[in-house]
Amino acid sequence: MEKILIVEDNPSMLEMLSNIISEKGYIAGTAPDVSTALLLLKKENYDLIISDLQLPDMDGLTFFKKIKHFDIPFIILTAFGSIELAVEAIKAGAFDFVSKPVDPEYLFIIIEKAIESTRMLRENIALKSVLRRESDKYSIIGKSESLSESIEKLQQVSPTNTPVLLLGESGTGKELFARAIHELSPRKHKPFIAINSASIPETLLENELFGHEKGSFTDAHLRHNGKLELSQGGTFFLDEIGDLPTSLQGKILRVIEEKKVTRLGSNKEISLDIRFIFATNVDLDKAVKNGDFRKDLYYRLSIFPVHIPPLRERKGDIPLLAEYFVKKFSREMRKGDIKISANALKKMGKYRWPGNVRELQNAIERGLITLKGDTLDTEDIILPKEEPSLPDRIPGSAGLKKLSSQIVISLEKKSIEETLEETGFNRKKTAEALKISYRTLLYKMKKYGIRSEN
Repeated sequence: MEKILIVEDNPSMLEMLSNIISEKGYIAGTAPDVSTALLLLKKENYDLIISDLQLPDMDGLTFFKKIKHFDIPFIILTAFGSIELAVEAIKAGAFDFVSKPVDPEYLFIIIEKAIESTRMLRENIALKSVLRRESDKYSIIGKSESLSESIEKLQQVSPTNTPVLLLGESGTGKELFARAIHELSPRKHKPFIAINSASIPETLLENELFGHEKGSFTDAHLRHNGKLELSQGGTFFLDEIGDLPTSLQGKILRVIEEKKVTRLGSNKEISLDIRFIFATNVDLDKAVKNGDFRKDLYYRLSIFPVHIPPLRERKGDIPLLAEYFVKKFSREMRKGDIKISANALKKMGKYRWPGNVRELQNAIERGLITLKGDTLDTEDIILPKEEPSLPDRIPGSAGLKKLSSQIVISLEKKSIEETLEETGFNRKKTAEALKISYRTLLYKMKKYGIRSEN
């Protein structure tokens, strides 16, 4: 039910307007002057304001100008002699004016038009919010050199029909890149169909990809179109192709090469007009050597590989990503304008983020859920305690001596990197903190391939 605020200093007129508005099914709020009206507007949300032009503490035109930024439709009640002022109010943005004595039926025609304008305004705001969220889904955040190289490749290949292979660890945003390629391609207005081969049991995956005809197996009561067929005209994204069962690898290769698909239980080939994008966190070169992945499929996929760098290789992007997620989630949670402290950013910069951007996103969202103030600080960013990064076990023939040497190298490198970050890449202070000579620090930095920030 819409709420209407009536501002009128004449008690009998105020009561009459309140009664007839309530009879029409609206909720009426009343105020004898502007001061009272302003207090009510702070406490309640109103869909419409009806105000007399002549009020004891402020005229209706000044009142309207004072609350114009609220974007609430404003109807002015005016005596015959004040119509010029009412027209001035209309020019200033008021919805309409009604002359006294008030004709209830005419007033309601104006009220319904004003209420409808409020509905349309809110729908437009909601639509803009949805569109903003939709566009957010395809935003690739970051300015690091490694990410910029990947984005440049993405922009080069998007207008073509060439299959793309996205390589990167879990959580780096491979599906985001795939959607961005689709949005930048001539197929952007056609379907984007994504499927994760690792999340579907092998027994169901073939059916999901190729579909089936009615009666092709026991429970096939209806014909089912597969995801490949549903992608017609658009883009088909197969995530985690490195986990695709070997029994399906040959069938996918045939689809890529022939652009045709056959439903289970059918001999009819269906021609496809689709663009293929694949992604994996598996080392496909190694998988081919181990016999877990077909060599011919690997060569077909790797026409245009795009490497998506892990977050630990683009730490300069962490502040940009953190601020983006803070704005995104604070808007969704209606928490207002939330800031993130420099100390919180520093804490996030020291962490290695094994879960990459997805882990960062989860940490921000978790912090905002429990946040009580207006600033996200170090205690709000809960991160798991990192264990020292140690090398994998080396063969027993190498001996414990070599293993010990590898562990020392790994810990030394990590300690130097972290101390450099803490000192703002001041090498003199770093050497002092590590209790080694400046010359020794330079030697070890060169040995371990550690370079200071530009």
